[in-house]
Amino acid sequence: MFPAILVHDAQLALWLAVAISLPVLAVAALVGLVVAAFQAASQIQDPTLAHLPRLLVVMAALALLGPWMGRQVAAFAREVFARPQSVADARAR
Repeated sequence: MFPAILVHDAQLALWLAVAISLPVLAVAALVGLVVAAFQAASQIQDPTLAHLPRLLVVMAALALLGPWMGRQVAAFAREVFARPQSVADARAR
């Protein structure tokens, strides 16, 4: 396999990892901001209050976005594993 193809596939894999993790991270950041504002306004500094809502929302986001994430990874894997056959055919000619 050509090094350029490997580098290209690695770059696509990294972009895919960023793309599928970004929605969950954005939801976690937004909930963290809301909880921090609530804690600052109410002066309640309970550590459980800081982590539990974020954990629950991230779990819900993963449950909702999980099928989409799986489809994206499966499509990428299908594309990558289908390509070497065509490269081998092109080299044989």
